[in-house]
Order: sequence, then structure tokens, then C-alpha cells
Amino acid sequence: MSKLKKITRRSFMIGSGLVAGGVAFGAYKVATPHANPLLAELREGEAAFTPFIKITADAVTLITPHTDVGQGVQTAQALLIAEELDIDLDKVTLSFGAPDPAYYNTALADEAVPFQSADDSLAARSARGAAGAAFKLLGLMVTGGSSSVPDSYEKLRMAGAVARETLKKAAADQTGQPVSALQTKQGAVVLPDGTRIAYTDLAKAAADIAPVTDVSLRDPSEWKRLGKPVLRNDIVAKSTGTQRYTIDLELDGMLHASVRTNPKRGGSAAQYDTAAAEQMRGISAIVPVINGIAVVADNTWRAIRAVNAIGCEWPDAPYPAEMADHWQAVSDSFTDDALDKEWRNDGDVNAALGKDAKGVQQIEAEYFAPYVAHQPLEPLCAVARTLETGIEIWIAHQMSRFLQQKVAAVVGCDADEVIFHQQMAGGSFGHRLEFDVVTQAAEIAVAMKGKPVKLTYSREEDFAQDYVRQISIGRAKGALKDGGVHAWQMDIASPSVTASQMTRLGQPAAGPDTQIAAGVWNMPYAVPHLSVRAYRTPELAPISSWRSVGASSAAFFAESFLDEMIHAAGADPVAERLRLIQSPLHRAVLEAVAEMSDWGAPLGQGQGRGVAIVESFGVPTAEVVQVRDTSRGIVIEKVWVAAEVGQVLDPINFENNVMGGVAWGLGHAMNCEITFTDGVADQRNFDMHDGIRMAQCPQIEVRGLTNGDKVRGIGEPPVPPAAPALANAIFAATGQRVRRMPFWNNVDFA
Repeated sequence: MSKLKKITRRSFMIGSGLVAGGVAFGAYKVATPHANPLLAELREGEAAFTPFIKITADAVTLITPHTDVGQGVQTAQALLIAEELDIDLDKVTLSFGAPDPAYYNTALADEAVPFQSADDSLAARSARGAAGAAFKLLGLMVTGGSSSVPDSYEKLRMAGAVARETLKKAAADQTGQPVSALQTKQGAVVLPDGTRIAYTDLAKAAADIAPVTDVSLRDPSEWKRLGKPVLRNDIVAKSTGTQRYTIDLELDGMLHASVRTNPKRGGSAAQYDTAAAEQMRGISAIVPVINGIAVVADNTWRAIRAVNAIGCEWPDAPYPAEMADHWQAVSDSFTDDALDKEWRNDGDVNAALGKDAKGVQQIEAEYFAPYVAHQPLEPLCAVARTLETGIEIWIAHQMSRFLQQKVAAVVGCDADEVIFHQQMAGGSFGHRLEFDVVTQAAEIAVAMKGKPVKLTYSREEDFAQDYVRQISIGRAKGALKDGGVHAWQMDIASPSVTASQMTRLGQPAAGPDTQIAAGVWNMPYAVPHLSVRAYRTPELAPISSWRSVGASSAAFFAESFLDEMIHAAGADPVAERLRLIQSPLHRAVLEAVAEMSDWGAPLGQGQGRGVAIVESFGVPTAEVVQVRDTSRGIVIEKVWVAAEVGQVLDPINFENNVMGGVAWGLGHAMNCEITFTDGVADQRNFDMHDGIRMAQCPQIEVRGLTNGDKVRGIGEPPVPPAAPALANAIFAATGQRVRRMPFWNNVDFA
């Protein structure tokens, strides 16, 4: 019987914003820690006081439960350990944790409930508690939602503190000194006379005593490592091209595979003509896979050439074949029957926007956000090898325990017979939450009977098989009065990304989807009359989480329309936003970015500035974008960003994540979309979906604020404000409103 508890429909009913019936648990089970998975594999003289730290005679090793997809989380996690354990950062080795319920993601549960991050009401606390309990009991080991650092913050500090105090206890037992007389410094316990005993020398003795769990964490005022600039632990490897990814992995006797899956996503398998491929050099096998065909060869290039030589007649997809029909389906969703949830209903919007409203100026607008691809630099890749019982998998993946279940179903083994080797990821942006490449690799490995096989998607296949960002439309109406915003109705329609993902996991998605109106239902504005409504479009093309998910489009609609209302009222974009904001944290980030950018200072001819503030993943983030209108097109000159994250633990990496998020948000707003013709994606490589170029990338100035009482992640929050701030800047410089992404359809960029 599998040791991995089966996650069934009856036991798992977490939707985008609701923990529903079907999860039954008692206080005892919730309070009881998961077993430490490291204990079963310890050798003589090794110690593991918690699931996160292993100490041997040679090393202190951090066991990280999260996938590093380029966000640099391993360095931040090592800092958390090093601070409490009193060890230099370069003395901490790193290892990925094997799939285990002990590594469940605590912080991600907070994102699963439909309450604003600052909401501390009984209902909000109860919902978060229920979600956290469900995540724990089900052992949901997931990387995503900018949750890795928040999830690690207390867990890893506590693990470091437990290790520190247990090592001191071992030293006290060994030397006869009282624990109170001992100190720790730079990877050693220090005796009163200055004698140092290295942690690695204490591992054997410490392994035989119970972990000391009555520990206290150091106050931030005492920190020596956290909050100080450090180099990422992977910076040298990534700067010199020596970092190893799945695509670089080589095993003895390994074969190479490439695949073609029906490009009409969700369509069934084709009729194939393999005659030409069978005659090509280096071909070992042609293997049918789910909805496609694979070729196994002696190198990747030959596999790609051969699979592309196979004649295929592809059945149609279940979604509309042409792009106009996708847009029409979303447009048709603004009906009472399709209402997913009215998130805000403040005041009396109907009266304030009605025909009889007195003394108001009314405006309305419509906005569009297209499908976009994930496009990580490392295309999807997985290595698989069947064993006598079970299978080995090498891949960078963000949901390893679900992966075990998916692969086990293909192979016909128990989930705990899927041996998973986590790899570094060459980017993801949500791409590595899906399972197609690994289940196909498993299918091929079964056919190859014990020979290791590396399946690598071509770039074109990676684009064609992407679970893209949701398509979305925003419709807004507003009323202005006395020089300010008086009423606002914000309606947003899109397919449900949560329902799409949960369906592929074999789970129901209960309740409304917070992602349809993410960054809008929780916006900080106290408009006298405000309505935010989310409408659910039936799924069209398959979609998935894309860096910042729903806020990447919904916040573009809201912050753009708010800017339109403010300008129509003759008000200042920063001043009017500040007038409407009541939350101190949101006010602080907006005031900070205004001060950083010297908002209100005179600009040169052709210059313009735009501002936007969005809360996503609990992080209020404000951005000011400055552009110049030139004869060559719009030039983005500079961006200022302020974000509230509670604590800036790793300043250099914090700044890098913010800069990357801004560039990601700008580039996709400017240049990127996925369209469909005859059911097939038109954009199949970077030449047609290229983001922002180096020459276009502006100077970016970053400030992290630390007024909040919770540590937050920063991988995604810089993305949503970028598009509306850019659109608002373009208007300020040119007088032209841009309401449809990508902007290049209406604006030239230099």
C-alpha cells in the first residue's frame, strides 16, 4: 500500500477561495507534527533534529522543500538557517527535500481564502486556520503564489534554533559545562575558555539526545546575516554557464526523446504516418503517448527532426478554433447566470450610476487582456527510468507529491514507488506546475524497459502545449463628483484558472475563484459607491497559473480605469489615490514611490509619468513609470517601485526579484499574446512572443518597506502594477489611452 495518502475528491475540496465540506480533521491531528522523513535515512553519527537540517561529520545541510525556479529562494532559506544556527552562509550546503507531507506549504493556505491580507476578523482567521489545517493534513508540498519565503520564515528559523540549542546540549553533556555557559559562533559551540567544538564534531553525540524544542528566536535587531547584502549561492554557476538543469542531465546509456502532441489543445490523438521517421538515422523507437507521438533517438536533435517528419492529422480541440470566438465567449459572460461573485458592494452603485444621478459626470471603458505564454528559457524536460518496481524521475517541478500520483497512475505502481529527484529550474513563471512532460516521459520510459530516457520539448512544442494565462475582459463605469471619484462599477470576466488547474488534478474547485478579479476585489480604495463583480467564462483554451495569475490582467483594467476617472475629474493621480486609500500600509508604499520619483516635478517635452498600486499575494506594491514619446516610438526611461513585505531578508535578491517582475510585466504588456487559428497557437517561439528587449529595459529603482507584521514574498507582486502604470504614462505623454494588451497593437515602442 502506498505510504503517500491518496488525495481524493472526498478528502480534498479546496477551491480558489473556500475550504469546503469533505475535509474532516480533529484538533489532535492538526496539532501533531508530521514525522521527520530524514530520520529513516540517517547513518551512524548523523543528526536531523527537524525535517529541514541534517548535520554530519562533513557538513550542515539545509533541506529545502521548495523548487528554485530562478527566484533565489535557496539563498534566503539558507540565511534563515544560518542566522539562528550561527553559521556562515557558505558553510550551509543545500539539498532538495524528497516528497513528504512534512514539507507542506503553510503560507500558501492564506492565499486560498477570500479575505484581504489585512483582515484580522474572526471569519478571516477561522478560514485561514481551516485552510492551513487542510494543507497540513493533506501534506500539500507546493511551490507557488510567492509563498516560499513566507512559508520558510518561521519554520527554518525555528529549525536553526532547535539545532543550535540541541548542539549546545550535546556539548554540555560532553564537557560537563552548563548549557547557560555555552555560546555559538561561526559553526561551533564555544566553551567559556574559548575552546571551539565544531557542529560537525557534535553530530554523533547530538544524534543520541532528544531535540531541544523550548527555544526562542532572535529579534531582528540582533540579526547579523538576515537583512544584509549577500551573493546568491548560485550566482557563480549561473554567471559562468555551469549551473546544471534537467536539460543538462546525462545518465549512462541514456536515450533522448522528443514528442508531438495535438497542437489543438485537448484534442485527441492523430492518425500518424511514421514511414519517413522510421528511416532516419539514430532512431530507436516510436512510442505513442497521450494525445501524441514520441520518437526515441540517440540524441535530442535527431529525435526532434524525426518526430517532426511524422505525418499527423490532428482532430479538433474542444475550444473555439478562431480567436474572435474566444473573445466573444468572454464578452457573452457578463450575465447574471455567469456571475461568479460580487466581491464588493459598497454604497449604492446602481443609484450613483443611474440616469437620475445628479451632479455627476459619468464615463465608461472596456479593456482586454490576451492569452500569454510562460516561455521559460529552459523548455520542458524530464528524465525517466523504470525500475523493477516503480520508476525514477528527474525534473524541476513545483508539486512533487501530486507528480508522484500522476506518474504512478501512468506506470501502474504506488505513488511512493515513484522516486523523484528535484532539479534546478531554468525559469517557470507557473509553467512547471503542470504534468504533461513528466507523464509522457514516464510513458516512454515504460516502453524502453529500464533504459533512461530524457524527453525534451522543442521550443515550438513548448509554446504549442503551454497552459497559457487566462484571457480576460474588463468593463468599467464610473461617476465623478466634486473633483473626485464618486462611484465605480468594475466588472471582469474570464475563465477560471483555479477550476482549470483543479480539474487536471482530479479535484473539484469549490466556491468562487478569487483570481478572476485578483488585485481588484481587495483593492484599498474607499470609493463611496463601489462594486466589483467577477464573471466566470466557460473554459476555452487550457489555462494555468502565470506569474501573478489573475492580478496580471484584472489590475490592469482597474488601475487604468481609475486613472481615467482621476484625469477626467481634473485631479492628480497620486493625490486622488491617497485620498481614497485608508490602509496605512498602502498609503505608505504610494507615498514612498511618489517621493522616490519626485512626483509632481516638471517633465520635459514628450515625457509622461503613470502610477499604479496593486496588492497581490498580500504585498501592496506601487510603481511609477516614466516614458518619453520620440520619433522612433515610446521609450520607457525609468521605473520606481515600492513594496511592503514585512521584512527584507535578502536585499540584493529582493531588488533582483522586483526588477525582474517589473521587466516581466512591462514586456508582456508591450509585446506578448497568444492567438489561435484553426485551434492552433500562432506564436511558437520567441520571435513572435519576445517580451522586453535589453535595449528597451529601463532603469529601475527599488525600495522595500517593512511596516507590516507578516513576512511576504516578492516574486510576483511587482508584475501587476507594471502594465497599468505604463499605460497611464503613455496617456500622460501622448494623450492616447491604451486599453488592450499587448500595447504594440496601438503604440510603437522604440
